[in-house]
Amino acid sequence: MIEIETIEAFEQHLRSGAHLANVVIQGLDLRRYTAALATAELAGTVFLGCELEMEALSVALAHGALVFPPISGLPYQPYRGSLYSPEELYAGFDPARPETYADTLDARIYAHWTAHGQGSPPTLLEMLSQRLHDHAVTDAMEELLLAGGGTRKVVAIMGGHSMKRGQPDYRAVAALARELTQRGFFMVSGGGPGAMEATHVGAWFARRTEAELDEGLALLAKAPSYTDREWLARAFEVRGAFPLRDEDRPFCESLGIPTWHYGHEPPNPFATSIAKYFANSVREDGLLTIARGGIVYAPGSAGTIQEIFQDACQNHYNSVGVISPMIFLGTEFWTRTRPVYPLLTQLAQGQEYARHLLLTDSRDEVIRALVDYDASRQGS
Repeated sequence: MIEIETIEAFEQHLRSGAHLANVVIQGLDLRRYTAALATAELAGTVFLGCELEMEALSVALAHGALVFPPISGLPYQPYRGSLYSPEELYAGFDPARPETYADTLDARIYAHWTAHGQGSPPTLLEMLSQRLHDHAVTDAMEELLLAGGGTRKVVAIMGGHSMKRGQPDYRAVAALARELTQRGFFMVSGGGPGAMEATHVGAWFARRTEAELDEGLALLAKAPSYTDREWLARAFEVRGAFPLRDEDRPFCESLGIPTWHYGHEPPNPFATSIAKYFANSVREDGLLTIARGGIVYAPGSAGTIQEIFQDACQNHYNSVGVISPMIFLGTEFWTRTRPVYPLLTQLAQGQEYARHLLLTDSRDEVIRALVDYDASRQGS
């Protein structure tokens, strides 16, 4: 089934002479196209949240189209046809006045979510709107991953949101993500601060020198924690000092997958695409599922450990059709501070994914394991 999610694609479809029967049209203002719709074949057409004049609506219904009306009074679009970008979520933010974050789309949606029951919306309409939104985000994310024939080599880095800029662990994650991006891997993370931000910083600097990366990290370290007033402003300072050039953009793309469930943590603006969800459970499961090239676990706390065992469950039962590497960066941390690795190796005994477990302090070992795994997949 054809999906049309932009006015440009809609107009091109009309110019081509193709009919609209059994086409899904999502989130578009079609009030200027009443004449075209009045004469179109609309049997089985699905209009998701489109603006239609009454004449076009009557014709659509008479021809057997399915019309899901727009939902008013929301700061978000339940039927959106694309992922978010940092520019969209942070429109209106002035780095010289960090308090202007409250005026951004991201902050307004979080305020709305908080005022409407958070994870337990008080009305069926609000609940439905959030679920429609999250479904649309998943659909847009799948389109991103399938772009170019579905050949993206997706690798995730998980780790704690409290990892501070300026710490050695933060730099280690950024340097790892930078080199993986240089080798053609597509980096994803939970899209928040800490180790997640470092992942996207590394991808952002993939076409720049190591000295430039260190300069950018030094600027970020002026506001180490996401609770610091200047945290977001320093990120935009680095984006301005080291912008993605046109020739960089396809190469340095990355995907952040945050949630308004943790909306007090603003999404980091170094991810070029942002799949932001209301339902944290949907977001976490989806993040683990798409990382078919492997997952690297940097030091983290309860959230990271939850993700480890969700990933282990997927691998243990091969529930997504791929058994992928689980790599633990930090021997001392994962055997003593958070002794997860010994338990996981015991759990994996006799299972195929035991071959894909790695505990290391070496960036080179991480990269070698992911490259070898990718080569084995390409050869299979």
